Amino acid sequence: MRRRKAALDRHPARDDTRLRVVMEDAAMGRWESARELLAATGRDWDRRIFRLQTLARAGARLTFADTWAQAEPQSPHAIALLANVLTLRSMADGRGQGRSESLERAWEACDAAADAMPDDPSPYVVMLALTRFHSPPRDREWRTTVLQLWEQVKLRDPWNREAHHELLTYLFPSWHGTGGEMFHWVQEQCIRAPRGLPVHVLPLVALAETHRQRMEADGHRYGLTIHPWTDDPSTGQAWDNWWFHRAPNRPHAAFHEDANYLAHALSFGNRHREAGEVFDAIGPYATDVPWSYCGDARTLFERHRGWAFKASAP
Repeated sequence: MRRRKAALDRHPARDDTRLRVVMEDAAMGRWESARELLAATGRDWDRRIFRLQTLARAGARLTFADTWAQAEPQSPHAIALLANVLTLRSMADGRGQGRSESLERAWEACDAAADAMPDDPSPYVVMLALTRFHSPPRDREWRTTVLQLWEQVKLRDPWNREAHHELLTYLFPSWHGTGGEMFHWVQEQCIRAPRGLPVHVLPLVALAETHRQRMEADGHRYGLTIHPWTDDPSTGQAWDNWWFHRAPNRPHAAFHEDANYLAHALSFGNRHREAGEVFDAIGPYATDVPWSYCGDARTLFERHRGWAFKASAP
């Protein structure tokens, strides 16, 4: 165990050192290292999606992805990255716009990416995000599209972490679902999922979103002193079914995002001794969500990390 209060590292690549180098090149307009990185990632769909999404957040405001796609229009990696970039740009146009030119361009790029690498689930994950963002509230036609895309992902990567989070977000009451629908779906996924998979963190995501919505709608009466994580069984289930059975030496790409959800739930559930183990694994890679749902993210992370290390000290 590290047992040290490391300075926080906010880099979006987290501990993916190769991705950090590629992002430095991308900031200078160079795309060749992105091509090498994605080719080397191979069929590790989890890592591929993480790298595509991280590069796309930079590419949405830069031109390296566009330049690469123009230079190598047949490259499945270039097409996949461009699909992610165009999706983010279409979202910048505004939520719930229905059919639009930017949506059509992004969707066409996703179709091209799916054709270029048929086994890759990432284009369908991107299309799930497009559908969630642009569809009218609870529209049946669009919901049918979501289910069809979901089936395409499951055919290629049944327990894909990003696809599960995307569909859960679709079911948020603030998007296209209801609270009951959201919690029913995540519990159903957890019942089916093998132990050790990050799918078991989904109930904590739903719980945090419920808290955020209540604070947003009724914060003056709801108050910060009420924490739904106290005695909630979802925290113990995530600990038992994900954390305890995970492969510590082979963390998934978005490990730090999921570990922050668990550390947050343990901390607000007054399980500081167990939280110490999770904070150790997180290291400096704190995330804003879900800490920001309860106050200042950095302050809360550092405060609870200190309490957890103190509680779990020998």
